[in-house]
Amino acid sequence: MTTSTPNFTTLKLCQEKLALAPNEIHLWLTDPNDITANDESLLSQYRTLLSEQETIKQQRYKFAKDRHDALITRAFVRDLLSYYADIAPQAWRFEKGEKDKPELVNPPLALRFNISHTKGLIACAVTLHDDIGCDVEDTSRSNDVLAIAERYFSSQETTELFSLPSEQQRSRFFDYWTLKESYIKAWGLGLAIPLADFSFLITDQEQSTVSNNHFQIKDNIRLSFAPHRVDEPSIWRSWIIYPQVNEQHRIALSLRSASNKNNQDSQINLRFFKTQPLQGYQELS
Repeated sequence: MTTSTPNFTTLKLCQEKLALAPNEIHLWLTDPNDITANDESLLSQYRTLLSEQETIKQQRYKFAKDRHDALITRAFVRDLLSYYADIAPQAWRFEKGEKDKPELVNPPLALRFNISHTKGLIACAVTLHDDIGCDVEDTSRSNDVLAIAERYFSSQETTELFSLPSEQQRSRFFDYWTLKESYIKAWGLGLAIPLADFSFLITDQEQSTVSNNHFQIKDNIRLSFAPHRVDEPSIWRSWIIYPQVNEQHRIALSLRSASNKNNQDSQINLRFFKTQPLQGYQELS
């Protein structure tokens, strides 16, 4: 099933506040290419939202395209957070948490978020209380993905990957890669966690797949760890998300529960939103 990506010229945009239930994850998406250099008035508004430190970092990028995407990214996360609280986008303050993961300073509610970006797509996952990791990848990029898998994946993952028909291997690589990135981003430790120390198993024979007009979602995923890796599989829950409009992007989410010791069987509602910063959003139901 395929459908075209909602276009902001046809979307009925909303700017109402949102409630976030404890058993929900909201996934926000924006395309930095929807805003061009001709939209100078809007870009100027985005610049006013950034802190001095964010502006310095954004201006360090060598290429104009990278500076543009960095500006959209910072405006995007500030704007979407303001749909959950009576705080202006420019008023949010961020700090590095215990594991150097960006956290909100004195938020009015226990918002947790994680942002990821790639060519043509920026994504941000928002939830309450629990650690969340989000990764989005451009699957059209020209990499020797099988060589990367042999070097970095666990033996369980490489065995399963290379057992697939050759025409399916590249897609499965990005399943694993985005999942692994989302796991380490939930921890906030980056590649300090070796990618071979944990394994994902996508149980296609017991597939749990849900589709709507915009996404296909898989949660038939199990996580395990090398003997020396101290972690508990039951507190994790992961999803792979396939945008239906094309096969260019792959998204993965990983949620680490702070209180639920059987998180893999919990009922969690995913909601999807497409937005253009300061212009409004559309829920992709």
